[in-house]
Amino acid sequence: MQRESGKYYVTIGLEIHAELKTQTKMFCSCSNDPNETKPNVNICPVCMAHPGALPVINKKAVEQVIKVGLALGSKIADFTEFDRKNYFYPDIPKGYQISQYKYPIVSGGSLAGMELTRIHLEEDTANNKHIGDSSLIDFNRAGVPLMELVTEAHTFEDVDLAAKTASNFAKEYQLILSYLGASEANMEKGEMRVEANVSVSPDKDKKWTEYVEVKNLNSFRSVEKAIKYEVARMTALWEEGKENEIIKETRGFDESKQKTFSQRSKENAEDYRYFPDPDLPKLKLHEAFNLEKMKAELPELPAQKRARYKNDFGIKDEDIESYINDFTLGVWFENIAQILGDKEKIKLASNYVTSDYLGLKKSNPEVKLPSTENFAELINLVSENKISSRTAKDILAKIVLGDESPLKIATENNLLQTHDEGTLKEIVQKIINENPEVVASYKSGKENAIMSLVGKVIKESKGSANPQIVIKLLKEMLK
Repeated sequence: MQRESGKYYVTIGLEIHAELKTQTKMFCSCSNDPNETKPNVNICPVCMAHPGALPVINKKAVEQVIKVGLALGSKIADFTEFDRKNYFYPDIPKGYQISQYKYPIVSGGSLAGMELTRIHLEEDTANNKHIGDSSLIDFNRAGVPLMELVTEAHTFEDVDLAAKTASNFAKEYQLILSYLGASEANMEKGEMRVEANVSVSPDKDKKWTEYVEVKNLNSFRSVEKAIKYEVARMTALWEEGKENEIIKETRGFDESKQKTFSQRSKENAEDYRYFPDPDLPKLKLHEAFNLEKMKAELPELPAQKRARYKNDFGIKDEDIESYINDFTLGVWFENIAQILGDKEKIKLASNYVTSDYLGLKKSNPEVKLPSTENFAELINLVSENKISSRTAKDILAKIVLGDESPLKIATENNLLQTHDEGTLKEIVQKIINENPEVVASYKSGKENAIMSLVGKVIKESKGSANPQIVIKLLKEMLK
């Protein structure tokens, strides 16, 4: 029976896996090297599940998870343990995954408008590689420390807001992992994988229990696209009276087709037959780690940096995001701000960084950051009207390829603005004589025509004429 078209509510929850940045794997001494290209070299009896091989907990991995929890304002468990999660896939050599079930390391907390349920620690699986009709397995990744974050389910009235909130959460989480040094979180390499749980209901207060988990979304764009597609698919089924066809399942996302596809029915916790791993000790984290010291040693986090940049520099929000997302660029800019001191000069500097430097960088991979001293010198020359904005852009294009003094470049190429009215009067008169039609237009009342003459004077002076003085002289000489 077809339903009457109406309003639907979208419920979203996220699960994000991130490989931790440690020297060795989670339960053995094999190298944790995400850049290894030769298959099956970082393996040993433990991560290959040879009989009698016993796991040993990687303390650094536990520490990294605690740091993330502290950064998110979460509760750090006193007692925790590892469990065996039983399922049988070729990429799980033991026939079970060492994970955490009842006692996660981290619980609660919030980020980017979403509440967290938990963060727990487990081991990653091997890599399946499909070549033609054959499937090969690379066990280099098997046993790598893997941190899984799970959010609370959040209900939205608008699908675009739901998709954007999920994407923004994943972006902010990736930034925090990077700032903490906990993970490279490179989505293209699979170091961070996002899974979205999606359900749709016509009743705001009654969530539809049959939700879909869209797995291994490897870009923020894919997170948004997959959520929107699933909501559209489920909404169509509701309106056709086919809501019973919405089943709890795992789905993949086809990047080329921009649509999801069914993979398998969704497992429940009881299907995994969790039980505590008998080969690993229980952990008392408040005794093993100095949590107060760890919290005090946390670096400045993205939200804190945004607030400081806004307060100290007064620059635009989009400029701030450029520095938040590029840590090296942010440090470089802060050093420039320290040299300049003046807030207006700092704002001007930021405009040149985000509009001009990043534009040059995008078009030419050879572009490098100039020294902070030379960039600050360039900004001082512009703000003090010693060079024009056009000249500043030209000089910037030079110093990002070969770092040298902007003042030296301007002096050697006669680019310093001329303030001497006597010298400029000769050029102004020459331009007036050569452009009688423009002069007549200006004198007939079209005041904007004067800007054409200004441009010609500046060009004639090879950029050295001060525009304000040129305008003053033109107005005086055209009376």
